[in-house]
Amino acid sequence: MVFVATAATAETLEDAWNSAINNNHQIKSAKADTSASEQQLHSAQGQRLPDLNVSSAYTQFSETPTAKTQIAGQTAQFSTTQAGSVKAQAIASVPIFTSGRISHSINAAEASLQAVQSNEITSVLNIKMQVAEAYIAVLRMDSALQVAQSHVDTLELHTKDVNNLFDQGMVARNDVLAANVERVNAQQLVVQANNQLDIAKARYNQLLDRNLDDEVKLAQQFPDTPQGSLNELSGNAVKQRPELVALAQQIKSLEQQAQSVKAGLLPQVAVNGGYQYQENRYQAFEGMWMANVGVDWKLFDGSSGHRSDTLTRQALSLKEQHDDLSSMIGLQVRQAWLDIQETQKRIAVTQQAIAQADENIKVTADRYQQGLSTNTEVLRAEDLRTTTHYNFNNANYDAALASLHLRRALGVL
Repeated sequence: MVFVATAATAETLEDAWNSAINNNHQIKSAKADTSASEQQLHSAQGQRLPDLNVSSAYTQFSETPTAKTQIAGQTAQFSTTQAGSVKAQAIASVPIFTSGRISHSINAAEASLQAVQSNEITSVLNIKMQVAEAYIAVLRMDSALQVAQSHVDTLELHTKDVNNLFDQGMVARNDVLAANVERVNAQQLVVQANNQLDIAKARYNQLLDRNLDDEVKLAQQFPDTPQGSLNELSGNAVKQRPELVALAQQIKSLEQQAQSVKAGLLPQVAVNGGYQYQENRYQAFEGMWMANVGVDWKLFDGSSGHRSDTLTRQALSLKEQHDDLSSMIGLQVRQAWLDIQETQKRIAVTQQAIAQADENIKVTADRYQQGLSTNTEVLRAEDLRTTTHYNFNNANYDAALASLHLRRALGVL
């Protein structure tokens, strides 16, 4: 059967998600990208803060700088600067008007950060979906192993019955041979199921960054299936999917970058002020405070216009991707929703067949012991029972997986 009692220490899907998020390398990489984007935003915001430059230099001339002039018809010379002198200055510059260049740059960085944060959410959702699929794969294979083992147990009991009847001379040796062959084939299915279960557990452990041979005990617990009509679910998906948010913010970032580049061609006004020192004994004041307001207007730049156009066209490209992804998300929601409808019907049908198949093998085996049915009929009834249990298990796990796929399509896994 699919749903069995689990130990109190069994790991839930929520536990698995938390472990994966804390340990998965892809998530750590996404978090590092977010941190880097935050620093880019701080860098853009820092453009509004004053720049403080401190410099110093020592200059040595081969000759002492001297001025020459005429005084009362006589040539006179006098030194203007020392042959060797120290010069130092500390200048602060504050932009007071940039035609929107800095504000557009900050807006672009903010949008870029939001896009990266949405990408981080997408990475988390992708990892959670992979973990969920691996989680269900382990449970599915564990149930398949139980069915395979029950198949062996049933055939072993039947083989004993056949041998007893053969010893009494009530059945032919052919029945013994057929029963033994079926039992061996069933044992082979157990071996295969064990191997597939070990592979599923190793994949699960790998996603959680654990040793591949760590023990795996999982609980049969899954999130509730999202409710609502198909149109409502599709509308919610378009609003909630982080991939669409990331593309929308990337588009905004590119548009703001394009505006920032254009603003760089317009007047830029800054206030400069500071202290300058020039070592010169011939000068009345060696140190002076200064302040000025400067305007920089780039009347022609052969590259800025092209850079702006490049960014604008990149934004247009992302808009097309955004529209295409919106359509794809609608398809994902529809497919998951239809899968849920299908699996619910399969569960209802196979659940009814389970009781009938169990009763069928019991009646057929009793009839065989009484000589009223053949060995072939018993083996056929057992195959039907096993197939019915497989189908019931698969229908349940397919339903759980379809529900999780719908939550992923909605962006709320």
